[in-house]
Amino acid sequence: MNELPVSACFSPSIDTDAQSMLKMLLRTIRDIKNGGEMGFSSVLRRSFSVRSRTVVDMGDKDGELRVFMVAGEVSGDSIASRLMASLKKLSPLPIRFSGVGGPRMSKEGLESLFPMEDISVMGIWELLPHLNKFRVRLKETIEGAILFQPHVVVTVDSKGFSFRLLKQLRARYGWQELNGPLHFHYVAPSFWAWKGGEARLKGLANFVDHILCILPNEEAVCKLNGLDATFVGHPVLEDIFEFNLGKQASPHDLKIEGNSEDFRRKYALSSEVASLEGAAVISLLPGSRLQEVIRMLSIFAHTFDQLKDSIPELITVIHVAPNKHVENYIDGVIRKWPVPAILIPGGHQHLKYDAFSASRIALCTSGTVAMELQLARLPCVIAYRAHILTEWYIQYKAKIPYISLPNILTDSAIIPEALFQACTPTNLASLLMKLMHNKGLQEEQIVAAENVIKLLFPSERIINNLEEQMEWKFPNCTPSMIAASTILRHVKS
Repeated sequence: MNELPVSACFSPSIDTDAQSMLKMLLRTIRDIKNGGEMGFSSVLRRSFSVRSRTVVDMGDKDGELRVFMVAGEVSGDSIASRLMASLKKLSPLPIRFSGVGGPRMSKEGLESLFPMEDISVMGIWELLPHLNKFRVRLKETIEGAILFQPHVVVTVDSKGFSFRLLKQLRARYGWQELNGPLHFHYVAPSFWAWKGGEARLKGLANFVDHILCILPNEEAVCKLNGLDATFVGHPVLEDIFEFNLGKQASPHDLKIEGNSEDFRRKYALSSEVASLEGAAVISLLPGSRLQEVIRMLSIFAHTFDQLKDSIPELITVIHVAPNKHVENYIDGVIRKWPVPAILIPGGHQHLKYDAFSASRIALCTSGTVAMELQLARLPCVIAYRAHILTEWYIQYKAKIPYISLPNILTDSAIIPEALFQACTPTNLASLLMKLMHNKGLQEEQIVAAENVIKLLFPSERIINNLEEQMEWKFPNCTPSMIAASTILRHVKS
């Protein structure tokens, strides 16, 4: 099969199966509203009643739905927690969770088998020192899943751990001739980024029943390779719904405006810092995994050391990921930070976007945060370094020239990227100074951000159609709700 060009891989569309699924979901909610609270369970049961066995049918005989979920990173913890909340809203049965996750999943009712940070390792050679612990935790997770006897297993991102888990689970159930659970994986592997990536999709169908995709054309490519999939929208869009909760929202409100004045008052920052020509507040997002934070924060410290002479009123706002190891490390490093710094604890959405609003620009390690900065319309520079052998492997295997999703989606270097050997303090300082003093470059990023966010959403035509036919408002069409409905309605073959 001919490879699709990068620009074709991200057309903003959603196929008819996904439209039908959304319509059924919204019709169910409308029926519940019309039927009143007493009819909640019966309406949902009727909605999920089909000739074949859906996930709900599987749990019905046990009087509960057991869902085993695994997330290995901060972003995965966020995605999984929202999915858990949506499953609880939509399921006509009580749901019991088990698995591996972080603090946000814990708030939704998960008691993690072990700390999520134990499997939060990215890279090839970076994994080697942790390989034994990785194997032990994988075995514990497999045993925990079998003991839990789930109807559904959902893994979120972290493909190295997730796919090993799903493959070995499927094998274990096969050996014991047991009727195993359905396997869902949330966040498709980045097959579009790697040489031969699409070819490797075919093998996933042996142990993954359904992929929940977060980029538009991933669904079509997965299906072409025999892998059932649904495009549910990008998880970062959930920030819009949560931030604008209670406000009048529409499909046009694809951005988040924090309160810069509240942030300045909270941290006793003079308003002059924002207006003085030689002053700047720069948001710094060093990453969520301890390994990358250790590597990147050293580079960033030297970068700000170079900037302080050119920007005498420089303040760094450091966003700390909700990872206890990262928190402890940054607490130690900050004592020797070259310029005044404010630490923003992870998990505080409003405070994070208030800080973005008070910042002139941002410097971040490549990751999900790049999309959050797009929502905030905050111009940024993206940086990344890895083990030298991992960098060599990426350069050899990658088929696209960019690492950040905004640049990949637009197929252009709208956001400056300083990668691998180019990720030096001198280069970063130069890029930041250029961005800070060039309004044209800032405006290019802001304009591009609006287009990027639109690509991650079902089209406005589809949303308007759903609002008109189902009498359900736009903010309820969240990625996690679509994902939850996809899981609950999935028919086991």
